[in-house]
Amino acid sequence: MADDSSRTQPKQPCVQWASTASVETLTARGQLVWRLRRFFNEHNFIEVHTPTICRHTVVDRHIEPVWLSAENLGLSAETAGPARKDSSWFLQTSPEFAMKRLVASGMQAIYQIGPAYRATEVGHKHNIEFTMLEWYRVGDDQAAGIQLLGEVIDAAVDCGQPNVTTYREVFTQKTGLDPVIATATELSAFAGGNLDVDSDWTAEKDEWLNLIFSQLIEPTLGIGRPTVISNYPVNQAALARVSDEDSETAERFELFWNGVELANGYCELTDASELESRNRRVNAQRIEDGHRPLPEDSFLLDAMRAGLPACSGCAVGIDRLVMAALGQDTIDQVMPFPIQRA
Repeated sequence: MADDSSRTQPKQPCVQWASTASVETLTARGQLVWRLRRFFNEHNFIEVHTPTICRHTVVDRHIEPVWLSAENLGLSAETAGPARKDSSWFLQTSPEFAMKRLVASGMQAIYQIGPAYRATEVGHKHNIEFTMLEWYRVGDDQAAGIQLLGEVIDAAVDCGQPNVTTYREVFTQKTGLDPVIATATELSAFAGGNLDVDSDWTAEKDEWLNLIFSQLIEPTLGIGRPTVISNYPVNQAALARVSDEDSETAERFELFWNGVELANGYCELTDASELESRNRRVNAQRIEDGHRPLPEDSFLLDAMRAGLPACSGCAVGIDRLVMAALGQDTIDQVMPFPIQRA
């Protein structure tokens, strides 16, 4: 009798074409998105659709856009629009710039659900292309923005209103260090004793704050029930306005659920000159970090110069929200074709 072990084993069928998310998960995801749209329609928001390819993008130290060019888009000098110093275009990391231009154009309450793109971001919570919900409403301050965020999340996943605390309160409670008063030296010493990091990793206080928050504090937030953290340090303002009550903090808020960041919102910066200053500072940091600078001038700045009304806005990662709602561990489990199968 022939030795069965010598036979060639049949090849396993290739499943690269198949969805990484189950039919049941994709159905639940579709229902969640439907509930979001129902909520916004019932609250008199208008759904909008803005370009995912633009000549400008959010200038952020830690977010890298997908770069395009007029040449590979097949654009000529005549078809590309206003002349610029270079021919770079970008897949949008967020619809923020375009949506704020709509607010400056007179729209009062808008939302959008669509794709966003961030280069190099691949992991169990990241995919280069992902789905983002973003909204803006004129007249809302930070408190109203946080209230609306809680209502949106509750409408989507029936989790109740979130707990709310400040960055300073939670940082002090978890570490014993006041993030406003603590020096870079004190923060580095704390990190060195609690994380696998050299104390000379950086001399920048904000980088130590980011590291400690992301590694030690974030995983403990929103366990069982979502938590909103508000009033971030002013150097982490991004596009949020500085608080009138405390010049050391910005009116920025984020929502966490079971240790994962799901949402990022602002009482929006409306001062064009301040945004120009922030863009210059961030680009200097990007260059120091070895990244290309991003365009500092933009159509958003033009809109802000013309007059952006006081408003609050927020972005929610739909994929992560589905993960949290269904108890899934990786983003691949809630989207059909992550980058490895796209």
